[in-house]
Amino acid sequence: MAENHLKWYEKTGAAASVVYSTRVRLARNLKRWPFPARASLEQKEQVAKQVRAALLEGGSVLAREFQFVAMDEISPQAAASLVERRLVSPEFAADRQGKAVLVSADESVSIMINEEDHLRIQVLREGMALKEAAETADRLDTLLGESLDFAFDRDFGYLTQCPTNLGTGMRASVALHLPAITETGSIPRVAANLSKLGLTLRGAFGEGSQAVGAVYQLSNQITLGLSESQAIENLSAIAGQLMNEEKKLRQEMTGILSWQDQIARAAGTLKTAKVISTEEAVRLLSLVRLGLAEGVLTGVELGKLNGLSVGIQPAALMAAAGRELPPEERDKRRADLLRGALEPLCVE
Repeated sequence: MAENHLKWYEKTGAAASVVYSTRVRLARNLKRWPFPARASLEQKEQVAKQVRAALLEGGSVLAREFQFVAMDEISPQAAASLVERRLVSPEFAADRQGKAVLVSADESVSIMINEEDHLRIQVLREGMALKEAAETADRLDTLLGESLDFAFDRDFGYLTQCPTNLGTGMRASVALHLPAITETGSIPRVAANLSKLGLTLRGAFGEGSQAVGAVYQLSNQITLGLSESQAIENLSAIAGQLMNEEKKLRQEMTGILSWQDQIARAAGTLKTAKVISTEEAVRLLSLVRLGLAEGVLTGVELGKLNGLSVGIQPAALMAAAGRELPPEERDKRRADLLRGALEPLCVE
């Protein structure tokens, strides 16, 4: 597949051995409308109409890249697939009435309309790309702000439904693959220490989610009294420290024969299994990712694993099939997909 036709999650970015992805999200509200929690369905529809017009009818070259999706017009499976691809939040997909999302062609940008706030401008990038993601989010914010009157206060900054988002309204995060730190059992201690610095470390889907496949989301928690650039610098510095610690521990871990065996067995299972559950596939792919990053395995690019981590999800499999699939058929299709994609995988 040509590089320019790939989705963002099918590519490999900077520091890919540890960093899966980068995300920058801006929360914005329109001045004349109540927050979504207090808005009527008609008011939400008017907000969606305004935001759609601001982006798609504004004359910007960006407009050609976006598709408008009314959430109440798509199936539950399609909504679940958007969650799996991190284009919308689980809460956004659970109650779809009066909600919409604008999605770029490569799925690196999504603008949720009527989530907790009127707009959630989200930019995703492969690998470590905080500065680049922030710049894209800022351009979109400026473009939309030309025709939308955002709620802003001189003292409190951008006004949001949740007080923790006041100020810049920005949440930046880095999705980190931390199998070695996880193995030491020190993640709770690390998370507690980071909270003292105004950062959070939690599951890849954010608040309330569990870490799956040793992938964690490191994000800023403070949005008031701190500029966007300061927040990005702080997050980048801490992410760098975690990356260095992870790499150090990985070298020790993958030098142990029992770990090399676990990685090799994971590769063997994924290359030969006839049926496999999502949970087992994610766990084994985490080991394969570790093996490829540390040279225990060769033959497959990390970008292919990024794409597989999305493609093996239940809703993604049903979207590819174009119909509802029972669990046993999903497990078979998942195994078929993994066998074909990982056939070149070799143990060194």
